[in-house]
Amino acid sequence: MSRGLIDEATEQFAGIGFGHLAGRVSLGASYEDIVLLSQWMAWSFVLDDQHDLLIRSGRVDTWRPVADAITGYLEHGRTDRLPRAARNPLVDAFVELCDRILAGMPPGARERYRAHVPQMLRSLDQEADNRRPGYRPPVADYVLTRRHSSQLLPMMDMVEASLGIDLPPLVHDSPEVQELGWSAIDVISWGNDVFSLPKEYSCGDTNNLAVLLASWQDWPLPRAVRAVEARIEARVEDFLATARKLPSVLDGLGVTDTAVRTAAERRVRAYEDWMIGSDLWQRYDCTRYRDERFAAGLEAAYTRPDLVPVA
Repeated sequence: MSRGLIDEATEQFAGIGFGHLAGRVSLGASYEDIVLLSQWMAWSFVLDDQHDLLIRSGRVDTWRPVADAITGYLEHGRTDRLPRAARNPLVDAFVELCDRILAGMPPGARERYRAHVPQMLRSLDQEADNRRPGYRPPVADYVLTRRHSSQLLPMMDMVEASLGIDLPPLVHDSPEVQELGWSAIDVISWGNDVFSLPKEYSCGDTNNLAVLLASWQDWPLPRAVRAVEARIEARVEDFLATARKLPSVLDGLGVTDTAVRTAAERRVRAYEDWMIGSDLWQRYDCTRYRDERFAAGLEAAYTRPDLVPVA
């Protein structure tokens, strides 16, 4: 990204493969929408790395102006009143991307995106709190936080908008349709915990399902990883079982509109693309989790230590 977000190691940054990931999870989207999604993903990786850097360098207090600037722009669409500490390339890039993303979204997806980004930011705050010395979050609490810190929800909003999937609130808010989404997100997030385990374990980060299970159950890491894999398999079964019930769920809601029923089915297919595409990306396209610095718990070579200035 030519926005001053990273240092010189551009090849390492490109090795994350966000373009591959965007293409794998948005089958049927236009080229322009896939490019926009890949740009958002690139920004999201920088966001995540910067937040981690601030935690580890004892500067997490400088994160608040950044988060406030992003949520404020989502609420009011203005940047002229932002404090100096909030005006940096990370916020400027968000503003540019946000305008383009919202311009192409139908009302339902736009409303969800505006809600999901602040939830994502709050989950990063929770993960920072989880890393205070001597603390380990309960597994159940971590699972709820991880659903948002995965940063998947805003991306899923973008994909659904690009594919024309816009379910009415009656369908979108039903418990079964919500469970479809949560089970898919759990599968993706917990799978990522396995791939990113070397870094989290190396730097003492407890925001990883395998690390937490090993700690709470007094298990060796290999056993904890197997337990995570078993949980992933169970969540896949949850997803498939709920997907099979979807036609009867729509019947129970009185949904007879063919277009709505088709959109609900397309959402199921989109979730499947997300689960399969994310796994393939991590296995074959992405060098991030194989990089020696990452596995050793070190900062990525492209990370800019001065990106977020001192407040």
